[in-house]
Amino acid sequence: MTMSTGAAGVVLITGASSGIGEAMAREYARRGWKTVLLARRVERIAALAQALGGEGHSLAVACDVTHDGDCEAAVARAVEVFGGLDVVIANAGFGVDGTFDQLSLDDVRRQFETNVYGVMRTAKAALPALARSKGAFVAIGSVAAFVPAPASMAYNMSKACVTSFCDGLRTEWAMKGISVTHVAPGFIESEIRRVDRQGAFKESRKETVPSWLLMPAMTAARKIADAVARRDDELILTLHGKFGVAMARHAPALTRAIFRLAAPRVGSRKARDA
Repeated sequence: MTMSTGAAGVVLITGASSGIGEAMAREYARRGWKTVLLARRVERIAALAQALGGEGHSLAVACDVTHDGDCEAAVARAVEVFGGLDVVIANAGFGVDGTFDQLSLDDVRRQFETNVYGVMRTAKAALPALARSKGAFVAIGSVAAFVPAPASMAYNMSKACVTSFCDGLRTEWAMKGISVTHVAPGFIESEIRRVDRQGAFKESRKETVPSWLLMPAMTAARKIADAVARRDDELILTLHGKFGVAMARHAPALTRAIFRLAAPRVGSRKARDA
């Protein structure tokens, strides 16, 4: 059945245990959708699935997007339980901080395994179901794909890859009737800055971004769901995010100069936190 704008259906979300992923699950459930929640932290998504209505409404599936076969198994389970998929959101990701000289190649590989290959594994696994429903694929990228944030080279590169991947996929999948929406958030209320270079959540880590700069996760989720329903190509979230991307696109030399000035202070802090 073809997904119609605004109609309830089935949504699958990777990285659904916290942050934007959890908020997206809650927003789609609020809109009457069935939700399929994927993450490594099974106890979290199991509790969330119960909160969203439990059996018949929400399904929790253990999935590590860095493992070949996990996404295919999760999609198969979703199709078995709910009959198909209408929206798939590749949200799982984390950030490896540190300057280039501080990072090992393994650090960069680990970053790409989740943020790039994890998105690609999700898309590969979801393609047959989305082709049947003429549905929507969503990749959560970052404003960091456009701006040279200090001491975040590995993360910046990985998100730039997601942007390029979506551009290519959008062209290829248009003939299949599948929309591709690239979401580039600025600072959103989440746990990403409390995850270390190894991809492990650290309870002791504190949020490093001032609260006044953080967009609430539920606000972001509502805007994303609306953009997906419209089958938009791109959504940039937060005012500072829109400003940063506009600067990078229209005044690249000035943007680079600003970040060069910020690099010593921001880079030293990120390196210390990492």
